[in-house]
Amino acid sequence: MVNNSFSMTLLSRSSNESFARATVSAFASQLDPTLEEISDIKTAVSEAVTNCIVHAYNSGIGKIYISAELIEPNTIKIKIRDRGKGIENVPKAMEPLFTTVGGERAGLGFAVMMSFMDSVKVRSKVGKGTTIIMSKKISQRFSVNG
Repeated sequence: MVNNSFSMTLLSRSSNESFARATVSAFASQLDPTLEEISDIKTAVSEAVTNCIVHAYNSGIGKIYISAELIEPNTIKIKIRDRGKGIENVPKAMEPLFTTVGGERAGLGFAVMMSFMDSVKVRSKVGKGTTIIMSKKISQRFSVNG
């Protein structure tokens, strides 16, 4: 059951990466996550958005579509989608250290997302774009006064 949701569209500019992660983490705060859980969500969103900026649109500018849902029980589901060049071989792209651009890129984006989220699914079609769907269950903390 969906308790709340939002969606937004951003241009694939580096300056929008921090806005995306701050927005998603602010939305997730409704679930009263720990600081570690918020940090995990921010890191995973940063990696997904950075993938769109660096890989999907190369040096051009395109749109990044971000949506999130708060679902029962105490879970956030985040979808980050682009309409860029797509990924030819998703399993290969998800291998640690695999990168198509080299240079400073370590090829750890998907590995980082998988280590910080409970679930990461990637769908992609060459020439059509990529969708990353991540979810994380937030620990339920109980107040001493509750």
